[in-house]
Amino acid sequence: MTRGAPPPATGTLAENIMHFARVLRRAGMPVGPDRVLDALRAVACSGLARRDDFYWTLAAVFLDRHEQRALFDQAFHVFWRDPDLLARVLQLILPVANGRAPRAPALPARLSQALGANTARHSDDGTQEIRFDATLTWSARELLQHKDFEQMTLDELAQAKLAAARLRTWLPRQRVRRYRAQARGAQIDLRATMRAALRGGGDIIPLKHRAHGQRDTTLVVLADISGSMHRYSRVLLHFVHAVAQTHRHLHAFTFGTRLTNITRELCNRDVDAALDAASRAVPDWAGGTRIGACLQSFNRDWSRRVLAQGACVLLVSDGLDRDNAAGLADAMERLHKSCNKLIWLNPLLRFGGFEARAAGIVAMLPHVDAFLPAHNLQSIADMARLLAGSAHSTRRQAA
Repeated sequence: MTRGAPPPATGTLAENIMHFARVLRRAGMPVGPDRVLDALRAVACSGLARRDDFYWTLAAVFLDRHEQRALFDQAFHVFWRDPDLLARVLQLILPVANGRAPRAPALPARLSQALGANTARHSDDGTQEIRFDATLTWSARELLQHKDFEQMTLDELAQAKLAAARLRTWLPRQRVRRYRAQARGAQIDLRATMRAALRGGGDIIPLKHRAHGQRDTTLVVLADISGSMHRYSRVLLHFVHAVAQTHRHLHAFTFGTRLTNITRELCNRDVDAALDAASRAVPDWAGGTRIGACLQSFNRDWSRRVLAQGACVLLVSDGLDRDNAAGLADAMERLHKSCNKLIWLNPLLRFGGFEARAAGIVAMLPHVDAFLPAHNLQSIADMARLLAGSAHSTRRQAA
């Protein structure tokens, strides 16, 4: 085929491109019908003379973020049958000699699931082929509790979101300095006692009691939705939405390159509708990260409104700042002094050898009351118990 000639109308190239787009969409990439049509036009212009031209043509149409490149590359070579990669994948099902199996490239779980759904085959007599699954099947619920969100398939991620939405926490009430009348308070209210005695003519002096009043704890959530954090933050927002249905004093913000208030969007009782509205309200979803600038914006515009009367702040971020931690230490210090408790949830703590070497993490760590992981359902449950007051807030100092 000559370069620039359109693909033949009678062939299956258009159908294969459509199936390839479905694989990418099932793997989590935002590929819609409009991009399929753009891909067909682009392939008609570039031609099929070289495989590299075909690869980069589809990449230019389907890719819109750098972190999607690895997933697209593996999906392309497996779907369009790269001989080298396909040979290595087929070695998995060949007999193993002398107990030594060749090492095959590891495909992401999302891509394996998407390709598996796309490669269902039927035999000539109409009966469906039987495929045996040799994976471990016991303790699925327990494994899901400890599995990293980044390693989950799309079905597992949906189950994790439902489990996070079922997690509920009741924040402890805080004591205020003002007194309120109580039938059996710790102190005697002299004014109320004298007023009651005057109303009774002074013959009987009923004792009136008082105690410190209580109010609900204000919870403020600052969620990092940058490219490296959006998957963790999206699952955590399901938990935040569940808390918002039972807790009135909750404020939620997202930040990447700018700060966005999504408190009103989370008021919807339908979690899917609430998070869809929040996604539409956030212009920088899965973009860059400017933690220092966003925290400065929060301290300037929102801290006096939402951090009054001893609020608890949940900061969800990996601490990787694109601005090289410019002004981050001052912003964290002011945020810490403005709230009653500052809890930092960092998914990087899932690594056993984690060390605070990044400039953003070094600037943020001295100003937090608790430093906890947030990479699986178990870590979110531990955080919920900490908010409820069943665990002590301890500061973790990284080397």
